Amino acid sequence: MKDIASILSQMTLEEKAALCTGASAWTSTPIERLGVPEMIVSDGPHGVRRVPDVHALGMESLPATCFPTASCSASTWDVDLIRKMGEALGEECIALNVDVLLGPGVNMKRSPLGGRNFEYFSEDPYLAGELAANFIQGVQSKGVGTSIKHYAVNNQEFQRFTISAEVDERTLREIYLPAFEKAVKQAQPWTVMCSYNKVNGTFASEHHTLLTDILKNEWGFEGLVVSDWGAVRDRVAALKAGLDWEMPGPQERRVQAVVEAVRSGQLDEAVLDEAVRRILRIVFKAKETPKTGSFDVEAHHQLARQIAAEGMVLLKNNGILPLKQPARIAVIGRAAKKPHFQGGGSSHINPTRVSVPFEEIVARAQSAEIIYAEGYPSDDVFRQDLIDEAVRAAQNAEVALLFIALPTYKESEGYDRKDLDLTAQQVALIQAVSQAQPNTVVILNNGAPVVMSAWMENVAAVLEAWLMGQAGAEAVADILFGRVNPSGKLAETFPLALADTPSYLNWPGELGVVRYGEGLFIGYRYYDARRMPVLFPFGYGLSYTTFAYSNPRVSASTFHDVEGVTVTVDVTNTGTVPGKEIVQIYVCDRQASLVRPEKELKGFAKVELQPGETQSVSIHLDFRAFAFYHPRYRQWVTEDGEFDLLIAASAADIRHRLTVTLKSTLNLPCILDKESTVREWLADPRGRAVFGPMYAQMEAATRKMFSGGEEPRYGTESTIGMDVMEMFKDMPLLSVLMFQAASLPHHPEEIVAGLLQQVHRMNP
Repeated sequence: MKDIASILSQMTLEEKAALCTGASAWTSTPIERLGVPEMIVSDGPHGVRRVPDVHALGMESLPATCFPTASCSASTWDVDLIRKMGEALGEECIALNVDVLLGPGVNMKRSPLGGRNFEYFSEDPYLAGELAANFIQGVQSKGVGTSIKHYAVNNQEFQRFTISAEVDERTLREIYLPAFEKAVKQAQPWTVMCSYNKVNGTFASEHHTLLTDILKNEWGFEGLVVSDWGAVRDRVAALKAGLDWEMPGPQERRVQAVVEAVRSGQLDEAVLDEAVRRILRIVFKAKETPKTGSFDVEAHHQLARQIAAEGMVLLKNNGILPLKQPARIAVIGRAAKKPHFQGGGSSHINPTRVSVPFEEIVARAQSAEIIYAEGYPSDDVFRQDLIDEAVRAAQNAEVALLFIALPTYKESEGYDRKDLDLTAQQVALIQAVSQAQPNTVVILNNGAPVVMSAWMENVAAVLEAWLMGQAGAEAVADILFGRVNPSGKLAETFPLALADTPSYLNWPGELGVVRYGEGLFIGYRYYDARRMPVLFPFGYGLSYTTFAYSNPRVSASTFHDVEGVTVTVDVTNTGTVPGKEIVQIYVCDRQASLVRPEKELKGFAKVELQPGETQSVSIHLDFRAFAFYHPRYRQWVTEDGEFDLLIAASAADIRHRLTVTLKSTLNLPCILDKESTVREWLADPRGRAVFGPMYAQMEAATRKMFSGGEEPRYGTESTIGMDVMEMFKDMPLLSVLMFQAASLPHHPEEIVAGLLQQVHRMNP
C-alpha cells in the first residue's frame, strides 16, 4: 500500500477537491504527478455493465454474465451460492478492467410496488444482510471492491431524487439500517453508495447522522462513501456530512466550490483531507489487483443456471410436476421464445449468451410434439385472436406450459408499479387456457409479487421463475422435467391484494413527503400483527419431496444475552427424491416494554438431503436476535424474560416452538424524568426501588378511601379504588401528586425531584 499520508501532504488544495469528484461517468480523478491512478467503477449488481468508453454514459456494455436478479438470488437462501456468484462477478470485473462493482442493493421491499424491487433482496433485514455480506465477501475475495446501496431508506422510485422518507428512529434502526449494518460489520465493502432521497428532511448525501455518526463512527466503516449518480445537491454540505466522492464527473463548479469553501473557512480542510484519505486508500487498494485476462464464460453461465434453479419457487403443484414424458406439449407465451430474464434500468446487462425456454423444452422432450402459440403481444393491447390460438394449442396437447412475463412498461427502475396485476391479456389468456386444459403450468417472469386469485385455482402448477438471468431457461427446463428439485423459498410475502399491503395508505406520498406510517410492521411482520391471510407467506416454497422436523433442542433453557443460544433440529427427507430444505428460526418476545412484531427471522440454514437421510441443523442466535432498539436509551437493549424460538419451514409453517429464558447483562442508565408516568416509574428497576414504598402507601390509601374507611374488600368500592389506581398509572407521577398536594409534607415538585436524585445516584 502506498504511503497515503505522504501523498496527501503533497497534494494541492485543488487536487484534493478534484479527487473528491469523478473525472468522468465511471472514473475517479487521477493525479499523475503523485502517481495516483484512476479508479474504474461499473454498474451491477447481478452482472458487470462495463461500457467500452468509461467517459461516456448510455452506450451498450461489454458482454458479461447476466446472473439472476436479487429477487431470484435471494430466494435461494443459500449464502454459499451467493458468495460464489460474488466470486464470479469479481473475476469478470478483473477481466473487464473494473475496480469497483456497484452493488449489492439491500434496501427493504417496503411495498411490492417498488419499481426497483427486483434489484433488492428481501422485505426482511436479517435475510438481506446475510446475503449482502456473502455477496460482498465473494466479490472482494478477488481483489475487487463493491458498493452496497442505496443508503438509506430508498424504497420507491416516485420522486426518488427529492422525496423525504419520514421514518421514526426505532423503525430506521430495526428495519431500514440493519442489512447495511450487518454487511458493513461482517464484510467491509470498499464503498457505500448514498441514496437520492431525503431522510427525515435531509438529503442522504448531506446526512451527517447517517454517513458519519452511524456508518463511519458507530459501525466502523473503513471505505469511502460515494453518491448515487447525480445525488449531490450541495457539495460542501455533503463533504461536511461525510460524502467522500461525488459521481459522475467532471464537475468543475463543484470542485471550485470546495476550494473556495476551504479558503473562506466555511469548510475545515481536515474534513476534506479525511475524504481524500479514504478515496486514496480505496484507489490504491484497487490497483493491487491487476486487471487482465479473461473469465470462464461457460462456467459462469452454468453458475447462473444453478442460482436460477435454486432461486425459483414452486408455488403450486397438484402433482403434474415434474413432467412425466407427455407426448404433446403446448408451449404458450411470447416469453417462451423471447425470454424476459432481467429488469430495465442501470443494471441492464449485455449477456454473453441467452438460453431460450422453447429451445430448452424441445431439447428435453425430444420425443414429444411441441406446439407453440404466442399468447400475448409485446405492447399493451388486447388480442383475442392470440388467446384463441393458444386455446387450440392447449386443447391439442396433454399439458400446457404457459410463460407469462411482466412487461417492462409495468416494472422497471425509474418508476413504480401502479398495481400488482398481470396485463389484462395475460389474465384472460391464463383463464382461457386453464379452462381448456386442466394440466396447465404457469411459469412467471417478474421481479416482484403479482396477484393470482383470478386464475390460481384452475391451473395445475405455478413456478415463480423471477427475472432469471441469461441461463434461466435452462433452469426452468431442469425443474419442469425433474432434473432439479425446486428448493427456492420466497424472500418476500405475496399478498392477496394491493389493498392488503402494509404501506397501502402511506404510498407513495405527497407534497414531497412519504410517511412510513406502518413503522416496524412491513412484510410478514404486518400480516402477522393483522392476522391477515396472504397468497403466499414469506419463506414459502414447495418441493418434489417432503421434509420432517424432529427432536428440537436448545443449548440452554436459560442463558445470558451476550452468550446467545443455539437451536438444533433434525431434518429428514421423507420423500423419494433428493432435495434441499431451508430451516428458518424466528424469535418471539413474549413480553416487552415496547411493542414488538409477533416474530422476526433471526437465523436460517439450507440443507441437502438424500431420500431417507436425516441431518441435524444447528443455528446460533446472538445478542441481536433478542434485542430491540430503544429510542430513549439510543441503543440496542435486551430485557429479562421468556422468548419463544420458532423452528419453521416458512413464516406460516411453524414446526416446533421452544421456550427459553433470557437474562440481560445490560446495566442501563435511568431515563426517568419529571414527566415520567407512574407506570414508567414502576417498570424501571431503580424507579421501582425508590418509588415502590410510596406507591404501596398510595394504593392502600386509595382503597381505604373507596371502602368507607374499612379494610379493603371485594365489591364495588374496592373495584373503584383499583380502577382509580389503574388510571393513575398512565399519568405523570407529578400530576398524580398534585391532586394530593394538600396532604403531602412537601410540594409535589420537590418530592419528584428528590426521587429523581435517589434514582440517578443509583445509575451505573
